[in-house]
Amino acid sequence: MTKEVVIFTGGGSGGHVVPALTIIENLNKEKYEIHYIGSKNGIEAELTNGKVDTYHFVSVGKLRRYISVENFIDIFKVFVGLIQSIFLILKIKSKNSIVISMGGFVSVPVVIAAKINGVKVYIHEQTTRVGLANKICSKFADKVMVSFEDSLKFFPKNKVVYTGYPVRKRFYDKEVKYNAVEDFVFHPSDREVLFITGGGNGSLLVNEKVKESLKELKSRYKIVHQVGKAHINEYEGFKDEHYLPVAFLGDEMPSIYKCADIVISRAGAGTVCELMALNKRSIFIPLKIAQKNEQYHNAVEAKKKLGSLVIEEDEFKKLSLIDVISTFTPYTEDTVISFENSATQKILKECDLILDEGI
Repeated sequence: MTKEVVIFTGGGSGGHVVPALTIIENLNKEKYEIHYIGSKNGIEAELTNGKVDTYHFVSVGKLRRYISVENFIDIFKVFVGLIQSIFLILKIKSKNSIVISMGGFVSVPVVIAAKINGVKVYIHEQTTRVGLANKICSKFADKVMVSFEDSLKFFPKNKVVYTGYPVRKRFYDKEVKYNAVEDFVFHPSDREVLFITGGGNGSLLVNEKVKESLKELKSRYKIVHQVGKAHINEYEGFKDEHYLPVAFLGDEMPSIYKCADIVISRAGAGTVCELMALNKRSIFIPLKIAQKNEQYHNAVEAKKKLGSLVIEEDEFKKLSLIDVISTFTPYTEDTVISFENSATQKILKECDLILDEGI
């Protein structure tokens, strides 16, 4: 049986790639051949390795909302990427191929090329505020899917549909996989578990706040702290039975979220949606320089639905972390949403794709 080709694109950050991988993980592999178009050295090339049938790279130019000399160079790169994408899609597409775009600069030439080649285009927007790439791509899309209902207003009514964010399946079950980090967390203790993360690269602001109150935090909590690769050497020196600094957390993140009594985090769309899926009230410190202050608006969604605490950076700088935690009352019950109601299935349905029943 000849497989139908499904082409994914999106990149520039893990926030665009991880939800794509969630959709890919749930596709019926007997029916579909999965291709991914990204940049040569972007994070999408690394994260999709071994998880798609074929990875292709094209030239990528950054899109800016402001005047810059670099815009002239990048316009040329985008044009080259468009020509490459046109011939690439022409070569790999099948009769009923579709393109699913997750955003980021690399997606623009791919989406336009798909439209030129007569291939249907589906876009997924992860954040509450729309990125420039998806704003452009939406003009060529057959359908736009959004993670938050508040984002519906940014797209044409005849194209947009609310599906939610495709949270990884591991968040929807109660299974906990153990490793060195989780052994630390689950080691018998009468203390609450405090998980602090500034994102995959860490956050100097969050890390410094932890360091200021670390002695008192250690006296009260069992702490897992994702500090980022650039900071791990410094924070390794503070490690003891009550405090575990880690450079980066990957597949073990769902288990850490599940067992944590309190989570302090930045507010990327993926993080917010994953914690909302677990019904986990959290403390969010949105990244101030995020495009259109999108992290703040992401966090506000969790505040409205779960009562999460949102503290903007300027305010957070003035506060003691101990005081912040002391005034916050987290939920003690983690109500897990059933997988049958997940956004992933809604996205597959909107794209007329078949779920792998073995998942």
